[in-house]
Formats: sequence, C-alpha cells, structure tokens
Amino acid sequence: MADEELREEGKKGGKLKWIIIGVILLALLGAGGYFGYTMFLAPKDGDQAAEQAPAEDDVKPLETLEGTLVPLPVFLVNLADPLGRRYLKLGMEVEVRDPETQAAMGKYEAKIKDTLLLLLSSKTYDSLSTMDAKLQLKQEVADRLNQILGKGSVLRVYITEMVIQ
Repeated sequence: MADEELREEGKKGGKLKWIIIGVILLALLGAGGYFGYTMFLAPKDGDQAAEQAPAEDDVKPLETLEGTLVPLPVFLVNLADPLGRRYLKLGMEVEVRDPETQAAMGKYEAKIKDTLLLLLSSKTYDSLSTMDAKLQLKQEVADRLNQILGKGSVLRVYITEMVIQ
C-alpha cells in the first residue's frame, strides 16, 4: 500500500513538473517576442520625434487644418445624359478655413449657386457612378469654390446626400 502511494505521488509530481516547464517556456517565448519587437519592428524614438515635430517654417498642409462646416443648399439638376431623363439631387457641406470665408460664402451665394449648378448639370450618369468620379466631383467643387472665395479658403467638401435617378 505504501508502494502505491509513492507511485501516485511520483505521477503527480511528474505532471506538475511538465506544467512548470510549460509555463517557463511560455514566459521565455513572450520575453523573446517582446525583445524582437522592440529591437527590430518598433519605430525608433528619434524617428518618431522627428515625424511629430514639424519644422518651424513649414506650413500646415490642408489635411491637418480644421475649419468650420457650412451647409450648402441641396441642388437638384438634370444631368447631361442624351435622353435628359436623369436627375441628380446633391447635398453638400463645405469646410472653410475661417469665419471671414464663412461670411464671404453668404456674400457670394448667387455666384456659388450658379457655378455649382453649371458644374453639376454638365455631368452625366456615367461620370458620377464610380467612387473615383465622386471624389473627383468633390475636388472640382472645392476648386470652383476656391476660385470664388480665394485660394485655400475651402479645405474640404463633404457630400451629405446624393441621389441619381
């Protein structure tokens, strides 16, 4: 009977020994993975600081500037399709640089509407059906508004509603 108890204790000790070895191996693998990441894959501190701190004489690109959103009226136009049976309903908001530009948008509202109506009515269904075409339309609207309001006044154009029928 004593002999059987020793064998059971030996079996339990053997299982416990393998569990401890497994835990130690997992800890070593984790430490090795962390070491490998920090030495080879993680960005260097100097590189990160250089990317975050722009030079003093650099001008902020338009992508980093934030402005005020100004809604434009919803445009409903006939598209320039051969049969003339397609319509475009387009709602947009424009992000402007400063309050002066926002005031200028109210002042030049008739010019803005005229310019955008002419631009939108010159489009066809095919020229608006792809994602690239929609992005190009946003850029064209921004360019036309910047011609009226002054270069760099309009930062971004957001399409809030678009229906083509």
